[in-house]
Amino acid sequence: MTSIEAVALRCILPGFEGVRAPDWVLRRAADGLGGVILFARNFESKPQLTGLAAELHRARPGLLVCIDEEGGDVTRLEARTGSSYPGNLALGVADDVSLTRDVAAAIGAELAACGIDLNLAPVADVNSNPQNPVIGVRSFGSNAAAVARHTTAYIEGMQDAGVASCAKHFPGHGDTAIDSHLDLPAVAEDPHLRALGPFASAIEYGVQSIMSAHVVVSAIDDAPVTLSPRIMTGLLRDELGFQGLAITDGLEMQGLSRGIGIAEGAVQALIAGCDALCIGGGCADEGVVDEIVDAVAAAVARGRLGESRLREAASRVDAVAAWRAARVAGVAPRGDAGAVAARLAIRAHGAVKVGPDAAVLRFESTASIAAGDVPWGVGGALAARGVRVTAVDVDPAAHDLAVLLDESNGRSLVLVVRDLHRRPEQAVMVDALLARRPDAILVEMGVPICRPRGAMAYIATHGSARVCAEAAAEVLTR
Repeated sequence: MTSIEAVALRCILPGFEGVRAPDWVLRRAADGLGGVILFARNFESKPQLTGLAAELHRARPGLLVCIDEEGGDVTRLEARTGSSYPGNLALGVADDVSLTRDVAAAIGAELAACGIDLNLAPVADVNSNPQNPVIGVRSFGSNAAAVARHTTAYIEGMQDAGVASCAKHFPGHGDTAIDSHLDLPAVAEDPHLRALGPFASAIEYGVQSIMSAHVVVSAIDDAPVTLSPRIMTGLLRDELGFQGLAITDGLEMQGLSRGIGIAEGAVQALIAGCDALCIGGGCADEGVVDEIVDAVAAAVARGRLGESRLREAASRVDAVAAWRAARVAGVAPRGDAGAVAARLAIRAHGAVKVGPDAAVLRFESTASIAAGDVPWGVGGALAARGVRVTAVDVDPAAHDLAVLLDESNGRSLVLVVRDLHRRPEQAVMVDALLARRPDAILVEMGVPICRPRGAMAYIATHGSARVCAEAAAEVLTR
């Protein structure tokens, strides 16, 4: 391996399959790999995760072991059960920055104990477009000033726990209606008007890293943000003064890779001013690492990418590892922070108490690629509190209204939805059910924009984490 290839390797953060580190990861770590990104596929238990992180660090002590444990709908450690912590929207609704700090500190303490170095959280996006399919409840809200306050509090809690934090998705993914995992969204609004505020606050506080968004911000540049020197250098470095680690969102995401491929995307990202190249989600093999190293080395040889720029990028990866190694965790986190925050985020209206028997109709909702397949709904939480639950997962195209009504006859009826405003076919069936059963209770576990007129009994949880379901169940049974 040449010296340039070794420096290129330090800029790469790949993912891998399984709960043990494959031989190729350990070999690449010993060669100087910058870090790895862990997902739910890599987690079996906290002792297993602790052992995995230790094995990776033995291969290279300066390796960054990264994860995106946002809490709420995006969890890797509790993907099988749902999170013990509410997500950002719930924290924003509770609107207690000290509680947001406590939640982040509690998550950070768990991660630090397992040997995690960098948590790719919080989402600092202002959720300005209600139709956003990938941000939604992952944002602290639609008010830029409030998002900035909670973003800073989250970073403080996480970094006080000894884990580096990452504000994402710069300079804002909230004003989009397309998931950048699937296509390239465009942002019409100048980010200076709203979206930049939380990132500016994060930088002022001292966030260790910032992740780019695979979006086009037409007010500044026609190139995707991750590939834009005007944004990743001119805006982030020169205007906002950020000197920390700039991480790309997943280079395999279609919003970036379509038409140019992962390796060319990596080269252009480094030229633009990004430092760490994230390829963890959809690509999890050694071949993509080799492809990127070869492409970066070739770009340096041809003069497209300056060697000094590449070494600067690698040095910023090393700087976060050094920061983490020098950290000592702060005070013990508040153990009940997640439950307290989830309760404070509940908004209930009308007669929301269920009887001893309840029919719970959960309207199916496909999670975003970012969140993955995590259990959600209130049926299990109600059953845990002694309610006899008849649970049905409803698909409006496959279920008959009359049959659903007949099966719920004589029982309390609970309708559970997630982002009803983005699912018109579900809204039609919900309206029909409410017309026949005006006593039905509607529980919205996404962004509560659409409350049907017939929903006389209504609960908004502001997220579908397990702890949010438990808080809703408390309200439904008290």
